[in-house]
Amino acid sequence: MTVALMWEARAVPGRGGELLAWARRQELPLRPLRRETLRAPQDRVLVITWWDAAYDAELPELPEPAEDLVTRAVHRWRFESAESDGAEGE
Repeated sequence: MTVALMWEARAVPGRGGELLAWARRQELPLRPLRRETLRAPQDRVLVITWWDAAYDAELPELPEPAEDLVTRAVHRWRFESAESDGAEGE
């Protein structure tokens, strides 16, 4: 099964570049199948990692950035692949 972990943070206004650089520097103790870093308006940064693991597996995640860099706590979501569950086209 493929599991995707999503990590999203919103930087203090004007510090989106710093948050993006910080997120890119964060190393995980295990290497995911794939890792992608994205940015959006309002100085938001999103990191998605894909893992070959069970949905409830214990997986490494990016930490919380310094409080003075973000406007709120990090949002985290976990998804499992729906491509092979026999429900295609629904």
